[in-house]
Amino acid sequence: MDLYELLALILLLGGVWLWLDSLKTREIGMQAAQQACAEEGLQFLDETVVISSFRLARDDEGRLQLRRIYSFEYSDTGDNRRSGSVSMLGHRVEMLHVRPNLYVVPSATQSPNSHDTFH
Repeated sequence: MDLYELLALILLLGGVWLWLDSLKTREIGMQAAQQACAEEGLQFLDETVVISSFRLARDDEGRLQLRRIYSFEYSDTGDNRRSGSVSMLGHRVEMLHVRPNLYVVPSATQSPNSHDTFH
């Protein structure tokens, strides 16, 4: 196996890892969006989220992670479509936005019962 074949194999494996990791992260983001819509009495439309941003960012401990922002649509009356978003840092929900509410998910250093909602 020469250098080019090894490099191609590494790139292929990296691509497969990124794809599988993105599927897992998308599923976590979709569940968070569904739960937020259910808690607010909203209808989660299309039963899916769509990636709208993808970049590197640092977490609270300074480690480099992938930040993915997914958008989704929901309805508050059943006749309309409104946009929401969920921001994921690694596999953790960082921020979720529905209606006029912005939910900031507490970091590991905060108490798990202290959820802040900003209006």
